[in-house]
Amino acid sequence: MISEPLLLKSGAKKLYLKKGETLFYAGDMPKYFYQIISGELKMNNFNDEGKEFIQGIFTAEMSFGEPPLFIGKPYPANAEAITDTEIYALHKDAFFDMLNRQPDVSIDISVTLSQRLYFKSIMASEISSHDAEHRIIKLIDYFKEIVGVKTEDKYRVSLTRQQIADLTGLRVETVIRSIKNLEKKGALRIVSGKILR
Repeated sequence: MISEPLLLKSGAKKLYLKKGETLFYAGDMPKYFYQIISGELKMNNFNDEGKEFIQGIFTAEMSFGEPPLFIGKPYPANAEAITDTEIYALHKDAFFDMLNRQPDVSIDISVTLSQRLYFKSIMASEISSHDAEHRIIKLIDYFKEIVGVKTEDKYRVSLTRQQIADLTGLRVETVIRSIKNLEKKGALRIVSGKILR
């Protein structure tokens, strides 16, 4: 998203998270702009029964946690490394200074945030009014679009069945059953346990 040279020139530092390590917790106040160099991170929270809900999954070159940074509110979710992850952290003052000097970066951030808001709107509608199979296909197609795979090309889904469940509000058993049904219908393929669409 933001080029490495520009981040470094603006004062960004590298952070390293081990798998399972939490960068920040729901309720913490934002102090940095974060962008992933390598690895995967999820924004999550838990209900009263301890069930995890994944707000989003972020991979290399993606930023995360910007809305609270912009509005000065606490984070609504935790940020936890799914794999060993390397991240750029740019202090919020330096980040806002960079945005003032680089209008093209401001536009890129606005586009990214708009895409996420669009996804949240789509998924809210899907969760409230569609069956499990439809939700799963919509989620996979969204991730396929994000990584830039052409519609006619096959996309290898990197999400686990549990992550799909957490992102769609379904039980993992329902996800497994629905994926098998979708394979029977020809909507996707399973090769060596991996989903292709």
